[in-house]
Amino acid sequence: MAGQRHPVVPTPHGAVRGRYEQGVAVFRGIPYAAPPFGPRRFRPPEPPEPWDGVREAAGFGPTAPKPPYSEAFARYLSDPEIPGDDCLNLNVWTPHPGPGARLPVLVWLHGGALTRGSSAVPVYDGSTFARDGVVCVSVNYRLGVEGYGLFPDAPANAGLRDQLAALEWVRDSITAFGGDPDRVTLAGQSAGAISTGALLAAPRARGLFRRAVLQSGAPEASDRDKVRRMVRRMASRLKIPATAEAFAAADRGALLRAQAEVGRFSSPVLGGPAFGIVVDSDVLPVDPLEALVENDAAPGVDLMMGWTRDEYRLWLVPGGLLERVDRLGAVALAGARARCHCGNEVVRGYRALRPGAGAAETVGQLVTDHLLRVPLHRVADARPGSSYVYEFAWPSGLPGLGACHALELGFVFDSGDRPDSRRLAGEGAPQQLADAMHGAWVRFVETGDPGWRAWDATHPVRVFGDGAPHTAYGPRDAEFDLWKADVAVRAMRSGSPARR
Repeated sequence: MAGQRHPVVPTPHGAVRGRYEQGVAVFRGIPYAAPPFGPRRFRPPEPPEPWDGVREAAGFGPTAPKPPYSEAFARYLSDPEIPGDDCLNLNVWTPHPGPGARLPVLVWLHGGALTRGSSAVPVYDGSTFARDGVVCVSVNYRLGVEGYGLFPDAPANAGLRDQLAALEWVRDSITAFGGDPDRVTLAGQSAGAISTGALLAAPRARGLFRRAVLQSGAPEASDRDKVRRMVRRMASRLKIPATAEAFAAADRGALLRAQAEVGRFSSPVLGGPAFGIVVDSDVLPVDPLEALVENDAAPGVDLMMGWTRDEYRLWLVPGGLLERVDRLGAVALAGARARCHCGNEVVRGYRALRPGAGAAETVGQLVTDHLLRVPLHRVADARPGSSYVYEFAWPSGLPGLGACHALELGFVFDSGDRPDSRRLAGEGAPQQLADAMHGAWVRFVETGDPGWRAWDATHPVRVFGDGAPHTAYGPRDAEFDLWKADVAVRAMRSGSPARR
């Protein structure tokens, strides 16, 4: 294998030539759909034009249009920008390119709040999965208004449709790269996990993957009016109608600037305007959380899901928001109550459980539980025996970050030696923790069992922190009980049945 410098693999649209890198065959920038511009702007993805001969697949393809991170966040998160229209592309890492290998497949959806990120982020290097016998695929998809704008004259959820098209490409093409289309695991972090949750509930995705991993993101659907307000605010700034036709005719750079301006106050902790996946009559007919908890969506799909202990610190530490929220005190706590749609009893309960915590920590944990732990807990409760839950608890070596959002990625991909991983982790990240986490993800992709007890009435959670990973039973159940009690009280007052 080492002597073959240029592996060539056929796809339904033409052959591609990759490269061998340290014993792994790598194919980058393979188009799975046509460029989504010109007459295809704001439309569902279409197949790429077939090509003659062999297409070079040595470098990452163009990234979807996106505004850059603010200076405060760019210190911690890398986000390469690669120009070009052919942004609906994917990458494949495989140890054995060829139809006979039939290896398990991991399909990775990047995070970035559905407005940033790409498959070219160095932390997402799939070579370590290929090294360990897994074919790894990472995907670019449309972002922001291009992918999740809501217009009266265009279908919703273009970015989600892109992800579906990529999964269909995997079904039709991955055998030639050494993968098994019947052993596909779909995984993502943050917005990628939210997308994975939506695809679990999407009828068109049935049968396209066998397992799913949700890292720091829960199944959810955004309010349609909230997404429409984002489009209208952009239209107002651009002085154009809030239609796909008008947006398609606008300058792409002007669109990105307007999107950045109207979304600058958006934050998981503070709320604010944001793009998101919405329920529609076509791709996603039911709220994903409702579909998984109440409607038995995605039967037979094994789940692994979890969070980081201090998710909120990445949202609050950059730019000094942590200190500002602490200064706001009771005002911030009242805002968190409104943000989380919970009663005073929940806020008082959190303060009692953390008597030494400041307002920012209490607000951060409230919002983290509202967005992540509570809905993932509900999903696991609805699917006992086939769900595995984890918590990442190793604190970053950088001041104030703790075990923050996205810190686990360098451990899952075993890419802690990359400078981009050290942006969040600092120096000295323990290799034994990367070995444990990466190994668990590989086992789950291969067998559906990451190596600890599946969710049941004892609520086992695998904790990855300092020292050896261990399974704790019932961690954070006190907080979850506060939410359940609050839901029951609200249901009693409204006269409607309580939903856990």
